[in-house]
Amino acid sequence: MDLSKVDHVDMLAKAFLALENEEECLKLLDDLLTVTEVKALAQRIVVAKLLRERKSYNEIVSKTGASSATVSRVNRCLVYGDGGYETVLKRIGDENE
Repeated sequence: MDLSKVDHVDMLAKAFLALENEEECLKLLDDLLTVTEVKALAQRIVVAKLLRERKSYNEIVSKTGASSATVSRVNRCLVYGDGGYETVLKRIGDENE
């Protein structure tokens, strides 16, 4: 899906890029999303990390509580997507090393 063609997504992207630190990001997430939505997004990042570590679907489901459908969708994005997960995981991995 080409998100650049979805109304106002450019403004959302610019909003995230305007943030200067984790605290500002958390504040924006709190304003934009429900707790459930934030948890779902965070869960997908963790699922992507575990998939990159070659953990099994069963192990990922057990560790994260994600459904097998969510694990499958994240895996599809890792394999066939635009590289968003890879970019973020590499960058946050570099920060944590």
